[in-house]
Amino acid sequence: MSKIQMTTPLVEMDGDEMTRILWEMIKKELLLPFVDLKTEYYDLGLTYRNETNDQVTVDSANATLKYGVAVKCATITPNAARMTEYNLKEMWKSPNGTIRAMLDGTVFRTPIVVKGIEPCVKNWKKPITLARHAYGDVYKNTEIKVEGPGRAELVFTSADGKETRELIHEFTGAGILQGVHNTDKSIESFARACFGYALDTKQDLWFATKDTISKKYDHNFKDIFQDIYDKEYKAQFDESGITYFYTLIDDAVARVMKAEGGFIWACKNYDGDVMSDMVSSAFGSLAMMTSVLVSPSGVYEYEAAHGTVQRHYYKHLKGEETSTNSVATIFAWTGALRKRGELDENKELTVFADKLEKATLSTIESGKMTKDLALITSLKDVTVLSSEGFIKAIRETFEAM
Repeated sequence: MSKIQMTTPLVEMDGDEMTRILWEMIKKELLLPFVDLKTEYYDLGLTYRNETNDQVTVDSANATLKYGVAVKCATITPNAARMTEYNLKEMWKSPNGTIRAMLDGTVFRTPIVVKGIEPCVKNWKKPITLARHAYGDVYKNTEIKVEGPGRAELVFTSADGKETRELIHEFTGAGILQGVHNTDKSIESFARACFGYALDTKQDLWFATKDTISKKYDHNFKDIFQDIYDKEYKAQFDESGITYFYTLIDDAVARVMKAEGGFIWACKNYDGDVMSDMVSSAFGSLAMMTSVLVSPSGVYEYEAAHGTVQRHYYKHLKGEETSTNSVATIFAWTGALRKRGELDENKELTVFADKLEKATLSTIESGKMTKDLALITSLKDVTVLSSEGFIKAIRETFEAM
């Protein structure tokens, strides 16, 4: 059988620990036998990031901007323990954070729905995609611990020296202060990424904040979304038969619990952080969740939503067998290959991606799965496979198709 040809490369970002092992297995068993894989390779493993003073992460992001589509393996964001373990020069930043900033991107996370892994919320029939704003708010905060009585003010000094002041609180004793910020530019990029992704996937878009309480901060998010929608996207939404609506975050939570799914839920940074974990857990597992970073200019970077599976990696190093779920990493590859095929009008590549996803889900539905899924499945008499055994079982299913 002749291999499927590619015209434009993918940017391939390799990663760390057990997911790096799975990465090679997936390429060997599921990709290279069928596709003449063209990638521009970057090693984002922590060792090489340290060697290059993290320049490799910057280079990979620039390559993604050049080629338009990337696929990324899970990577380590170092803490103090990792500094010692890897003998690092410094505590390098999260590669995802660096790439997200350079691409000006929004993260969209979607559960992978498969028969036999039932959502905890019984009426959820279709995936719910979380769109998380990835800049500012409490993640860029400034904090002060107040030791005693005093006056706290919010002060802004404009470029021409003019001061604007607002009283925060008159403290009569100890307390705490927190200052958060965001920018119109970042919110506008977030809005355009959400509207564009909704059109791309033909799904309704919800957006929720708490503008009734935060009458300037959250209201600014609401106003920017509505203004961009009305001026740039409403006609396209109407033509596509999809809708956009705004609601309060507490109302959105109540609606989500009673909905069937099949829509995109856009959230501010903290809300998206919390709600994406709730949705992924309620649908089954973080190992069954895709993640794609989308820039407003239409650049895509696909990855799994989970980490590097450190515990399994240490078992692997000891020569012990692991049963690590590779589904989200497989879907990172298929997502990137499908998008590459769409952009290059390469139908063979998009069909391949669709079939590989179908083969992956069919393998699970036939009762062959990794240990994490076997513990939560409603299927009877399942077969628990090793990390490599599961990937090989998917290949068998795919070849039979």
